[in-house]
Amino acid sequence: MTLRGLTTVFLAFTLGAVIAPADAGAQARLNRLPPALRERLREKQAEEERPIDLQAILPGARKQTDAYGTDAAQRMDVYIPPGARNAPILIMVHGGAWMIGDKANTGSVENKLKHWLTRGWIVVSVNYRMLPDAMAYEQAEDVADAVQWAQGYAEDWGGDPRKIILMGHSAGAHLVALVSSRPQMVGQPWAGSVVLDSAAMRVSATMAGRHPGFYDRAFGDDRDYWAKASPMDQWTPKAVPMMLVCSTKRPDAPCDDARRFQSKARAAGRDMPVLPQPLTHADVNRTLGLPGSYTNTVDAFIAARLQEQR
Repeated sequence: MTLRGLTTVFLAFTLGAVIAPADAGAQARLNRLPPALRERLREKQAEEERPIDLQAILPGARKQTDAYGTDAAQRMDVYIPPGARNAPILIMVHGGAWMIGDKANTGSVENKLKHWLTRGWIVVSVNYRMLPDAMAYEQAEDVADAVQWAQGYAEDWGGDPRKIILMGHSAGAHLVALVSSRPQMVGQPWAGSVVLDSAAMRVSATMAGRHPGFYDRAFGDDRDYWAKASPMDQWTPKAVPMMLVCSTKRPDAPCDDARRFQSKARAAGRDMPVLPQPLTHADVNRTLGLPGSYTNTVDAFIAARLQEQR
């Protein structure tokens, strides 16, 4: 891939996330971008930080924020429908190149609340430590801790700990795929996972070749670490079942890696559906939950996974 192509990939990640208001380092990086792009990102940031009117989505719903660890970043927002009892739970992990993003981003949660919360689901949106405080594998450990916390407190929320679907976008999709490939990181399995447009499925191969510079911050230069943080390298038939959604509009062709991952699973007798979508990297996340075939196909995968838990 050319340097221009690598830059395009970086911008795709950046445009698909939002800079957290308190992230001074990310704000400094934003200020160094060309003015036109900087303005686009500021508009994106303003939209992502727009408060969500929970009562307009579902009257009587409530939101609480729980700490699943001692670090200030180890927090989750829990959205609970009125009268929840044995409710299924969707856990969402935001993206942002392993260094930016927030659990309250509208692109990550708004349409998912409109779709799943209104159907009686509990929706959980997770924050985790990011660069430079934690590299990719350590971020995955945070996600694993968050899932374990949700399993332990599901019944207190009115949820069913057996009916958990884990979902992540971009860098968050990588973290979800890694934890799903190694469910021993959590301890107890969950119903299934939905991986939204990750280009980091074969980290060991990606890092050994030409790659975006910010990957070096996330994965370092240790080949053993690359393998440890690589979903495809860590996957075994004991993995939690996954659906892989990929954008056909990205220049780095994430659907190619998704199909390679699918082939590995099929060779071991496991299914791993791949769902290519003619959407941008950001819209793979933002539009999920809107009416249409995309949401319907994801719903069908989820329904099949929940059926297995009965």
